[in-house]
Amino acid sequence: MSAATSARIAVISPCRDEERTLPRTIACMRAQTHPPAIWVVVDDGSTDRTPQILAAAAAEIPWLRIVRRADRGNRKVGGGVIEAFEAGLAAVDVEYDFVAKVDVDLEFAPRYLEHILDYFDRDPQLAAASGKVYRHDGDRLVEEFMIDEMVAGQFKLYRRKAFEQIGGFVREVMWDGIDIHRARMEHFRTASLTDPELGIIHLRVMGSSDRNVFRGRLRWGRGQWFMGSAFPYVVASGIFRMREKPVGIGGLLIIAGYLGAALRRDPRYEYPGFRRSLRQWQYRRLRALLSRGAR
Repeated sequence: MSAATSARIAVISPCRDEERTLPRTIACMRAQTHPPAIWVVVDDGSTDRTPQILAAAAAEIPWLRIVRRADRGNRKVGGGVIEAFEAGLAAVDVEYDFVAKVDVDLEFAPRYLEHILDYFDRDPQLAAASGKVYRHDGDRLVEEFMIDEMVAGQFKLYRRKAFEQIGGFVREVMWDGIDIHRARMEHFRTASLTDPELGIIHLRVMGSSDRNVFRGRLRWGRGQWFMGSAFPYVVASGIFRMREKPVGIGGLLIIAGYLGAALRRDPRYEYPGFRRSLRQWQYRRLRALLSRGAR
């Protein structure tokens, strides 16, 4: 038996009011050829049919556990998602080698977990990985752009040792960028893998879970400020994202969110050396892009 086939995975899924997509994610998780050792779904105060759907699934899936949190009255993205994730992780009562944060608005193939474990088996320095993310646009699938060093926040699988070494996730927007750079600082690798068996279908537009995508893009910009991103990098990111929906204005809102947070002097992530290291990496990325553009 290989290390991959014997690996134990704890999957944590924060959710709130997901009756539309939850059954599809349950079906995908249930079909896994390498099922998780435990799947903890944290119902973060749902007011729709989510609790009933979860109860019915838990009656049939022995490794599904449900943690119910009180309704705070609204969806709290960023920090609230990580609070729910941590509540789910605290409820894990089995041994595990990998931990995954998985949203419940996704579809993925039956061999997803089995296949991605092969990548970890081949690369001991791989801390976290995912497949690439796609969304429906009419009758076609469109990739949600993500550089190969990043990992999809919607389905983030971590080697437990690496996850604990970086201190887990930060309870703030941009948690799914901070963790990746913390992993870099610890000399781990992270990756989103272009592999047909690892495609993840996102059943709604990225950043639209809190009312609408416009708020999501402003939040993205505020998150870049909190993380400590260099302003030229945020401008370049905003310009690049202008081609995505909402076309044009989405990228401008990212830049506006960053500037608004800067003018308010919002708090920033203060882990020692993080901001300097992150900006060095960002400027290397910008120089590489400018060099390719010049050629």
